[in-house]
Amino acid sequence: MNNPATFNWKIALKWLGAAFTAVMLLAGAPISGAGEHKIDAKGDKCVSDTDFMRRNHMTLLKHQRDDTMRKGIRTTQNSLKGCIECHASPKNNSVIGTNENFCQGCHSYAAVKLDCFECHSSKPKAASVAPHVVVQTRTNEAAQLQASAANTVEGSK
Repeated sequence: MNNPATFNWKIALKWLGAAFTAVMLLAGAPISGAGEHKIDAKGDKCVSDTDFMRRNHMTLLKHQRDDTMRKGIRTTQNSLKGCIECHASPKNNSVIGTNENFCQGCHSYAAVKLDCFECHSSKPKAASVAPHVVVQTRTNEAAQLQASAANTVEGSK
């Protein structure tokens, strides 16, 4: 049979554990140094409000990736490159490297794996002047090809 003293002790421990958990949740006690995670950005304002971006930035980045990789659509809105340019740390010009950097700091705080930079650069690229490539075409041939293509499309209707 069960010893009554042991049985009561188990119940008391269960209640004590439940009470401790409830007090910690209600008090909002930080766990292992957690607190407000705030890292400044270079821009005045993000593409969306902070709460939305904290919850949905990965969805935006995945959608941008799909448009770029699968459909060939390249836009700057919600691009990883734009995020990096705005959020790179002035100390090391990167979004990773230490927990003071924007991406790594937030992902460490939230205990979420950060794998974007296994393929992508974590630093904004310096502005460079692209060489101008001069392509010579024969104006008459180009005009004739365009006219021929337009006639072909109209003729097929």
